[in-house]
Amino acid sequence: MRTFTTQVLSPATSTVGIRSGVEEPPYAAEPLAGGVEIRRYGRRIAAQTSVEGDEEHARSAGFRRLAAYIFGANHQRGRVAMTAPVGQQRTDTSRKIAMTAPVEHQGSQAGGWVIRFFMPAGSTLESLPMPDDERVELVEVPAETVAVLRFTGDRGSDSVARQTEHLRDTLRDYGFVLAGDPSAWFYDPPWTLPCRRRNEIAIPVEN
Repeated sequence: MRTFTTQVLSPATSTVGIRSGVEEPPYAAEPLAGGVEIRRYGRRIAAQTSVEGDEEHARSAGFRRLAAYIFGANHQRGRVAMTAPVGQQRTDTSRKIAMTAPVEHQGSQAGGWVIRFFMPAGSTLESLPMPDDERVELVEVPAETVAVLRFTGDRGSDSVARQTEHLRDTLRDYGFVLAGDPSAWFYDPPWTLPCRRRNEIAIPVEN
């Protein structure tokens, strides 16, 4: 992960993990309460991969696999611009993974996770190079409304679980109907100073 990320971040900023010129999917947002905001994202294209194992191992393995794709492990040997965040979400390993949302991390009690990179604005399934690795797929993420809780510091599995429960409690208190499973979004490399990390939990809600 260090080799990849240091190509994205300048030496002066990578020590503390400051994001420099990295694109994010555009969205409209309005605050809710307790650090939670409601965001509306348009349609996006993402590269994603499914990984089994514990949460942090899956995040690392999936990141490397997707990083290889955007740095040239594709049929055109071309590079694709890096964006943020990386998403991780649990998935039911007994069924085909469905695409939903940044890099992202999704997982299940069975140990399955989806790791996702969002592609640059304007990307289409036709314009992006096909991955060399058959474990990487390009998917279209539909427009969606999500509730997002931002936090800094530790992003291990216990911290992600606590923040996810906090977000669920807030949404329950305000009467929101959940429309999907939670995802964890990560914006900074692992050596970023904890106080400077941007991490988020996102849960789709009914619009």
